[in-house]
Amino acid sequence: MSGMMDKKIRAVIVDDEELARQMLREFLSAHQEIEIAAECANGFEAVKTVTELKPDLIFLDIQMPKLDGFEVLELIGTDRAVVFVTAYDEYAIRAFDIHAVDYLLKPFSAERFETALQRAQQRLGGKLPAPTELSSSARSPAQPLERIVVRDGTRVFIIPVAKLDYAEAQDDYVALATEGKKHLKQQTISSLESALDPSRFLRIHRSYIVNLEKVTKVEPYSKDNHMVVLSNGTQLPVSRSGYARLREFLDQTRAK
Repeated sequence: MSGMMDKKIRAVIVDDEELARQMLREFLSAHQEIEIAAECANGFEAVKTVTELKPDLIFLDIQMPKLDGFEVLELIGTDRAVVFVTAYDEYAIRAFDIHAVDYLLKPFSAERFETALQRAQQRLGGKLPAPTELSSSARSPAQPLERIVVRDGTRVFIIPVAKLDYAEAQDDYVALATEGKKHLKQQTISSLESALDPSRFLRIHRSYIVNLEKVTKVEPYSKDNHMVVLSNGTQLPVSRSGYARLREFLDQTRAK
């Protein structure tokens, strides 16, 4: 921890409310070891700023327009200490599920802030464990994914799942095909599969998940293999197990 204390801790404040940012500024002003590197009023600004400045510590609001705090954290990764700041305590469990170092419920006291800051310094000093993958844990299991956020440098793209044609595994990434373009996201295909609505998306191959609404037909490819053809003409391979799942889905659909 001494190495971290030898230099200033660079912090970024992210909140769409000016008064909330002002309160954090005032509390942090008592700490000479912390430098406020930037302030952001929304999630898009936060992703761009954190990507460029690479701060040590982030105070992050959860409920914000366009991108919420969980989506911001998913896009910026796990290389820094994060303290969630919000007026909605219903998010507390999710915040700790994805290993935020602490959670401040507005309005909070100076004493409560000091506790959160101390925990953040412990994380930076290596005394608290670093978080793991966020993409699946940042979502309620009972709530299927409705959109996917992707970062390309400092740019952020929001993909409604209804517009997702298919996803293709590429090592520890997935290529998301939508509206004639592909976006690369650092996430395993299994993690994405668990987040999508199984009544709308199907794993047809170890490397492919398809939007069932985009499938126009299933054709034989060889003696034991098949392919699906999408409405835009794309052809995707179907494994034996994937074909069995696809047949089961089609039979259930016809039965309805």
